[in-house]
Amino acid sequence: MKIPMKELEHIDLNGVTLEGLLSLPPDAKGLVLFAHGSGSSRHSPRNNFVAQVLCDHGFGTLLTDLLTSEEDEDTAARFDIHLLSERLVGVTRWVRHHAFTKHLPIGYFGASTGAAAALCAAASLVPLVQAVVSRGGRPDLAGAKVLAQVDCPTLLLVGSLDEDVLALNRQAASLMSCEVHLTIVPGATHLFEEPGTLEAVARHATQWFTQHLRIKH
Repeated sequence: MKIPMKELEHIDLNGVTLEGLLSLPPDAKGLVLFAHGSGSSRHSPRNNFVAQVLCDHGFGTLLTDLLTSEEDEDTAARFDIHLLSERLVGVTRWVRHHAFTKHLPIGYFGASTGAAAALCAAASLVPLVQAVVSRGGRPDLAGAKVLAQVDCPTLLLVGSLDEDVLALNRQAASLMSCEVHLTIVPGATHLFEEPGTLEAVARHATQWFTQHLRIKH
């Protein structure tokens, strides 16, 4: 059994250096870029769990801090969806020039505010991004105009007990014209800390990316 390649990457974007952990299984069939929620980072145990499951199923993953450590101390920056999406666009373009990833179909996995950033980036990079998965996300923060421009299949995963966010996801889904599916994870709160709920997230995400990420020859 071949061991996945794991490398800490330093991604230079307009004078700002971001750190990201790139994991590539042998013969990767796609690459999923993670956009973390406010106050989280590439060390998020929940996103790392999902990334490991994706890697076990043949997908490469890139977990990147979209803010520098100094920027992350600014609460406003954590909720600056425009800045976060610009950074994600930059990381995506970096991936497109990386020798080991430039041929791979790209998907986004966004959590909380990171989901809004992922949708904004996907809307600006049509048709490069082939699929988006949101976990406990705030797609509403992307804005109605952007949501209408998203062109790739989008899966919204929300806990059944996360009632306010569930209502916001329903509203956001109604504004999207692409293929969009809202999946409610029974018994889960916002952080999916209940037994079996994060495993359900990873399973749904894996199925979604398996279905929608395709290498174009």
